[in-house]
Amino acid sequence: MSENQNLLAEQRRALILDEVRRRGGVRVNELTRKLGVSDMTVRRDLDALARQGVLEKVHGGAVPVVEASTHEPGFEAKSGLELTAKEDIARAAAELVSPGTAIALSGGTTTYALAHHLVDVPELTVVTNSVRVADVFHSAQRTSGPRQGAATVVLTGGVRTPSDSLVGPVADQAIASLHFDVLFLGVHGISVEAGLSTPNLAEAETNRRLVQSARRVVVVADHTKWGTVGLSSFAALEQVDTLVTDAGLPSEARSEISEHLRRLVLAGETGETAETGDTTDI
Repeated sequence: MSENQNLLAEQRRALILDEVRRRGGVRVNELTRKLGVSDMTVRRDLDALARQGVLEKVHGGAVPVVEASTHEPGFEAKSGLELTAKEDIARAAAELVSPGTAIALSGGTTTYALAHHLVDVPELTVVTNSVRVADVFHSAQRTSGPRQGAATVVLTGGVRTPSDSLVGPVADQAIASLHFDVLFLGVHGISVEAGLSTPNLAEAETNRRLVQSARRVVVVADHTKWGTVGLSSFAALEQVDTLVTDAGLPSEARSEISEHLRRLVLAGETGETAETGDTTDI
């Protein structure tokens, strides 16, 4: 981390969290020197990150939280994390959407960010099991009134999870009867060994159905998801056509991912979007 007194709070906290995870713990005085900010500022940042449940404060510093594979944070807890990365990813993923196509958006805070970039794409059919995503499109229509080309939204039924996704047999049956061009999938964790995973067993089965019903699968996940493994795997990396992630993904992870995926999109890389692999439009 380089010293920079002009970092926004969000950027500063993302750097702190990356340092904690990378080193297994940091001290307050180390962070003040590296970030070029006051002791009080660092302590406020650690308090905010501790409230979000992503690190644990200890005497003189902080250590990472070791989460159980069954731990499932709620939507609000996740929505405050990696905001810049999620926005970069959402913007890059939106460029992959063509007017008039049928797409699916799974639950998650990154797909929620993506939905905001899709409300003006004409003639979309949007299948989603996310209450939050569906509300983005409905709110846009309520605000602007009926308009030609507005998205048709199909919201699956099901049982609501802590992340505001609808899962279970009702959702599974609805999804199994549908077919869509592209699935934009948020994930809890992604790794070579476990593939795509989630801590929620019912959500794993619903995500499995989403993958099966899609012609192409695009995973939207910030770099912190790499190496995380949830209780249940629902897809192998080889089933993913494209991964859209952010520039924070380590170089060794980029090489490893490129061996298994056709296309890797790094949003926000030096201010633009960098791509590796097959760049055929989807």
